[in-house]
Amino acid sequence: MNYEINSRNKVLRAKERGVYDKESVYKILDAGKICHVGITMEGQPFVIPMSYARIDNSIILHGALNSRLCSSLREGIPACVTVTHLDGLVLARSTFHHSMNYRSVVAFGTAREIDDKQKKLEAAEALVEFLTPGRTTDCRAPNKKELNATSMIEFTIEQASAKVRTGGPIDLEKDLDLDVWAGVVPIKEQFGEWIAADDLKSEIDYPDYKNLY
Repeated sequence: MNYEINSRNKVLRAKERGVYDKESVYKILDAGKICHVGITMEGQPFVIPMSYARIDNSIILHGALNSRLCSSLREGIPACVTVTHLDGLVLARSTFHHSMNYRSVVAFGTAREIDDKQKKLEAAEALVEFLTPGRTTDCRAPNKKELNATSMIEFTIEQASAKVRTGGPIDLEKDLDLDVWAGVVPIKEQFGEWIAADDLKSEIDYPDYKNLY
């Protein structure tokens, strides 16, 4: 199933890289850890990096109740959420044709406050599980005070598009004879070795889900 294409989400530059099917959009979102949320307040644009989780066709965000972003989103103003993965540097024979391999999503929609206590707890759990699957089976759930101090926001995706570039450089034919190295420098995200907290009890071992990393 595809998102409807309109003036908000239509890819104009390098339109052959535009992707509009929900499966592709969700796959890129699910592979991320950080999104950027854009809003406009009194004519001033703001873009804020945030952690997130995806549940079906919604992006879950959270923050302090009195934060500027959450206060604005609760009012239902239009917003934009983006996620980008940088997969490689594309080195061409000419400086003009250098590029990057990437996967990105730009999503448009509006948000609402999650007020129901149970749904708010589920959203909080989803945020942790999205970052570290299995973690909520170990940790204490947020208490009433912590939950009340946090704004849980559900951003419903109304329109979205993905944009993907893969492959090597696209040089001009006349440049192919230049004695210049050309190709791709891959970029991969990877997790490092876990570092225990200084005050961790010595008898506590790594959790089983460490093997996922």
